Amino acid sequence: MGDFVEFLKKLRGILEYEIKLGGTSITLIGIIEIVLILVVFFVVSKILRKVLRKRILPRFNLAEGAQFIVLRLTHYALMVIGLFLAINLVGIQMTSLAVVFGLLGVGFAFGLQNITSNFVSGVILLFERPVNVGDYIEVGGAVGRVTSINMRSTTIITVDNVTLIVPNSRFIEGVVTNWSVGDPKIRLTVTVGVAYGSDTEQVQRLLLEVANNHPEILKDPEPDVIFKEFADSSLNFELRAWIPSPMGRIKIMSDFHYAIDAAFRENNITIPFPQRDVHIQKDNS
Repeated sequence: MGDFVEFLKKLRGILEYEIKLGGTSITLIGIIEIVLILVVFFVVSKILRKVLRKRILPRFNLAEGAQFIVLRLTHYALMVIGLFLAINLVGIQMTSLAVVFGLLGVGFAFGLQNITSNFVSGVILLFERPVNVGDYIEVGGAVGRVTSINMRSTTIITVDNVTLIVPNSRFIEGVVTNWSVGDPKIRLTVTVGVAYGSDTEQVQRLLLEVANNHPEILKDPEPDVIFKEFADSSLNFELRAWIPSPMGRIKIMSDFHYAIDAAFRENNITIPFPQRDVHIQKDNS
């Protein structure tokens, strides 16, 4: 019994050990209280966001991206309120926090530049909304649909069902193609070269047949063929056709290539190999 009492005294001494924070002392119990308050606010935030997502926001007919922003800002607001409430209950002075935040600022300036950049970029994304949840985008060579926008990074699911975590700074500093903004239809362009002497009108007709026979190609605007140029070893044509959305563009491009190859083979139209003339100068010395 005496050993147990002694253990309780030591445990109490550890929990009541004071840590100096500027002009304020905080105990381990105080730290535990802060953590518990933050956990409570996190749970409250999770419940509130669930209610907002299922019962309240659908009544306002908001877009998926707008709903995501409301839910994310609600979470951040509750966590900030919980943090300040916990600080006040424990009795930490704001002047002491100013010292801590000043030290953190130095850390951000020297060692956490990338994290700070991504954090600020995340705030810009949430407010300016150049990219929304559900958008089909291309950034840094990655193509996919946005599933979440967080304060440090954005999650994209590619057409191969691969999850990519992209730093938010990539969306602010680089070029982003957002296929979901405005009119979703896009134009595909296939460039093909045929041998000199080929029947150009027949080439035009075959290319248009390939486009018109594909079920995903729009009739308005209708497909067209452009005689692009007289190249070094070929006559180059462009087949241009519109599709309703960018989701199937890779598959449709592949279908075009197969169909053009088959049509040209059937009609004895040659796609020439690139030719290069090599001149050898004879040394008469």
